[in-house]
Amino acid sequence: MKSATLLSLLAFANQGSACGGGRDGKEWTREELAELEARWGFEWSFNGIGTFAHLEHVKCLTNPAERYDIAIIGAPFDTAVSFRPGARFGPRAIRQASARQTSFRGFNPRANINPYRSWAKIIDCGDVPITPLDNEIAREQMTQAFKALGKGTPSSSLSRGRPKLVTLGGDHSLALPALRALNEIHGRTVRRRGTFANEDERSAAHLDTWDPAEYPSQWGSTHFNHGSMFWMAYQEGLLSNASTGKSVHAGLRTRLSGDGRADDEADSAQNWVRFTADNMDDIGAGGIIDGIMSVLGTEDPVYLSVDIDVLDPAFAPGTGTPEPGGWTTRELIRILRGIERLNIVGADVVEVSPAYQGRGEETALAAAQVVYEVLSSVVNKGLAGMARGEPDSAIRDEL
Repeated sequence: MKSATLLSLLAFANQGSACGGGRDGKEWTREELAELEARWGFEWSFNGIGTFAHLEHVKCLTNPAERYDIAIIGAPFDTAVSFRPGARFGPRAIRQASARQTSFRGFNPRANINPYRSWAKIIDCGDVPITPLDNEIAREQMTQAFKALGKGTPSSSLSRGRPKLVTLGGDHSLALPALRALNEIHGRTVRRRGTFANEDERSAAHLDTWDPAEYPSQWGSTHFNHGSMFWMAYQEGLLSNASTGKSVHAGLRTRLSGDGRADDEADSAQNWVRFTADNMDDIGAGGIIDGIMSVLGTEDPVYLSVDIDVLDPAFAPGTGTPEPGGWTTRELIRILRGIERLNIVGADVVEVSPAYQGRGEETALAAAQVVYEVLSSVVNKGLAGMARGEPDSAIRDEL
């Protein structure tokens, strides 16, 4: 009986193949395709393939002709960490946590836009296939991938000639390849009030400007790690050393080396301005926002890097180097909304290690919200340029 059933199924399959499935050669009209899309194209938050916010997925690195204004790109890399690994699974977790973000229900009341239904074509470019076996190779893979994606052709003139990348980490060391790529794509530096500067704004618990030589190094120092990538960036000239082109830390509360403030002094020498987590109690979100904006302004290019450990472990336990005493998720979102006028040319959210988060995915949910706020701000910035009537010829490369 089982043999007869199998033979019947095989015969049916063969018959269907012989008939061509009944649709071969049919020319579908636009109206028919639109009807199919209306009938079957909608996705609820809990169904569909797991891209960020249900966006279209394109393997942009193997499809260089694809046009986009903002690309979501995953960097699943975590072998430059100093404590708990696991951030290689961050991009997947953040995408899963973004499932309730859809173009149907994506309107941002504070920004007065739906970033997924505005002028910008936003797509999910998938992940960079980064080796976990050799950090030197991994760093070069990320650098070349960011360069290739950043040289893509935008879909809208409001992109000012270049698309923008929002990277899902991965550990924080990926910021170095990102800065290298931005500087090559747009020119080493940006003209700023008669000087040259490339600025960075980051939210994190730790400085990440530590000189590798200051660590115990009997066996040789390792420069490329998630605590020294901004020191490397400064040494390479990727960050400004001009007094009018400082970079900003926000949300700091790290312990320092030794028995003094040598770490802070070294950080200041690398041209960073610091806002601590305690400043939230002293001057409030408004004071921190005003401080950041007074340093960075609204026109000069900014790379925004958000280490999820800026949040207190009560709100983001799923990270590699948790530090008690951090901001709440609401406070971070308030800061991000307050600095929306920054001229963001690239961004990342990093150090999400889902193995350490709770069952409710609170860490990844926070990271997905960070991306949503950044996307809203970047899209709004483009609309502001259009409102000012900037001609295409007046829009210069930004880095």
